Amino acid sequence: MPGKAALSRLSQTRREALANDPLNLLAVDGPSNAQKGAGNAATWLPKAKGYRCAYVARQITVKADYDLWVTPPERDAMTRILQTCPQQKAATAGTITLMPDAVGTAPAPKPAAPKPAAPKTVHPGSFCAPIGAHGVTTKGTPMVCSVKAGQTRARWRSG
Repeated sequence: MPGKAALSRLSQTRREALANDPLNLLAVDGPSNAQKGAGNAATWLPKAKGYRCAYVARQITVKADYDLWVTPPERDAMTRILQTCPQQKAATAGTITLMPDAVGTAPAPKPAAPKPAAPKTVHPGSFCAPIGAHGVTTKGTPMVCSVKAGQTRARWRSG
């Protein structure tokens, strides 16, 4: 491809920039790193199919930024992957996300459960509402808002 360079043709400064580019850095375990080696999209893709669109978008962005060539088999593999996720955007540092409608994507992470609110501090015998509410005394005794027979108003009682 005219104008495209092999990695070995980059200046020392550009090679260092590429080696330290956040889009070109991906933390993985040792066995995954060894398995990938110097492979490209034609010879290696992540096992997690739901990450492949983002992975290929990253590769394309890095190759474009550093004016690196793409072999025909690599181009075909990238095209095949990106056809499964037409909404995938080009990568920028910190913005790689999986497209929810991509074929074979992993389910979206579940939102974290809200932290339970600290129990309400209550005073035994004081009026309360609603009936059935829970609280604790300053000493940590569990209390319930309830009405005793013959009474008209609810009060905090040991529960």
